[in-house]
Amino acid sequence: MQATIVSRIESKLIVLYGEDRTPAILQALLAMIETHHPDASNALNLSQKDVLLITYGDMVSANGEAPLKTLHIFLKATIKDIINTVHILPFYPYSSDDGFSVIDYEAVDAALGSWDDVRALHEDFGLMFDLVLNHISAHSAWFQAYLRGEAPYDGYFIDFAPESVPTEDLKRVRRPRTLPLLTSFKTAHGEKQVWTTFSEDQIDLDFSNPAVLLEMLRILLFYVKNGADFIRLDAITYLWKTLGTECVHLPQTHAVAQLMRDVLDLAAPSVVMITETNVPHHENISYFGDGTNEAQMVYNFALPPLLLHTFNTGDSSALASWASTLERVGERTTYFNFTASHDGIGVTPVRGILSNDEIDALVQLAEDHGGFVSYKNNADGTRSPYELNITYFDAITDPAVTAQDPETAAARFICSQAIMLALVGVPGIYFHSLFGSRNWREGAAQTGRSRTINREKLAVAQLQSELADLESLRHTVFTGYQDLLKIRRNESAFHPLNSQKIHTLHPAVLPVERGSGAETVLALHNVTGEQVQIALPAGHWQDLKDDQRYSGSVVLEAYQVAWLKIVAR
Repeated sequence: MQATIVSRIESKLIVLYGEDRTPAILQALLAMIETHHPDASNALNLSQKDVLLITYGDMVSANGEAPLKTLHIFLKATIKDIINTVHILPFYPYSSDDGFSVIDYEAVDAALGSWDDVRALHEDFGLMFDLVLNHISAHSAWFQAYLRGEAPYDGYFIDFAPESVPTEDLKRVRRPRTLPLLTSFKTAHGEKQVWTTFSEDQIDLDFSNPAVLLEMLRILLFYVKNGADFIRLDAITYLWKTLGTECVHLPQTHAVAQLMRDVLDLAAPSVVMITETNVPHHENISYFGDGTNEAQMVYNFALPPLLLHTFNTGDSSALASWASTLERVGERTTYFNFTASHDGIGVTPVRGILSNDEIDALVQLAEDHGGFVSYKNNADGTRSPYELNITYFDAITDPAVTAQDPETAAARFICSQAIMLALVGVPGIYFHSLFGSRNWREGAAQTGRSRTINREKLAVAQLQSELADLESLRHTVFTGYQDLLKIRRNESAFHPLNSQKIHTLHPAVLPVERGSGAETVLALHNVTGEQVQIALPAGHWQDLKDDQRYSGSVVLEAYQVAWLKIVAR
């Protein structure tokens, strides 16, 4: 087995760097791996009990206490019986983008705590770490050494002399932002135009240099040693650059992702690799590879905007049509389902699924509900919306309606979350969704960044007080989520690798069938504010929440969720 994996690694290194350089690169890589003692299995070891909470390390705070410690205490007391894994968004020292402009990959930001705090959290929860591998902070030691012209860092980045910028080739590069692709820096070798996909503070790394690849693989293994059970490959879409192409999803990018999978299979096969590629759905799922050789999970980026479209129109048809295509590639892959994250709701993933008019309707909805819209530049000089910046609660439910009827608003939101929990895959729940947070426009005004609207930091005492208030919206949303998660974790039908069938019963209802035989669950979700009666598939069904039994048909109230299990007479 090990010899086979080593052979796979060697073949990918040859593709990336050629036969002459491969032996030395391979030798250096194997020396890194030698200190790891992996378990024997390379199966995807997941179950329906696996649920990830997505959070910043300082999402809750208490005076005089390290935020990571506060977070640990709060989560242990609040969610340990319903959520088993925590995705701590980048907790390294950083200079911008709320953590995604990393200064030092191997340190914990002192403002959050220490590695001891991370390891303590790992005693109670599995952990997901971000490997921010496309770019590094302009304030990092690596880039500062580049500016001084010091080896080896003078070869770590992609630059051009001002007079030799390949302008026409760069016009073809697919852009995720409206910012310039190149940023000017003064270096020891004169002025240079440096590749910066995301911002002038986030400097793209040059993976055509094998030293860069080896450094990132070393950091990958460092994260494994320090408790990472899941590794999120941030912005891997843009990893490899070849002039004259769009510089996205290049064969070399997939080769690097596959090589990382090989390294983990050799050093830590139980660690799950997840690719973050906010792109159209058919491109996104290409990171499954052949089902054995690349990511075990991919972010299901089309789900958040499709759910929003579904509740905006009261018609589940588009969502049902798309969900019926969600097939896993092999027995070692599944989806990472989510509705909200630290970023906004990307609309690019549903281009080709929704029409331009339907996407425009989502843009208008976000603005009407108090959110913002972020745009990107296109190759033809136009710009188009790529992200809705808004909390998912306020996206799904009109804030004016919430003020008048919070109970109905909460039911509508929980119905949207139930759909995410029912679909094939592993759920990822953003902190602010779990606790029903609202738009934080004041924060966005303070930072000047639209994404801040969904990144509010909360005083833990205030949050605990609101959760204890039986009349509060936070309490209603959290208990609704809690009820669903308790049911889900006890039903094998919801196993991430189990089968899925989408029924067509009524446009107002999304019916998701999971499992088989005596373990079949039919999850029904009324996406409208109207009562709906639907015919049930043959058999006798029992509601997993209240034990009520049905056969023939069922009446669903507005935004009702009914998870029905097949039962004998």
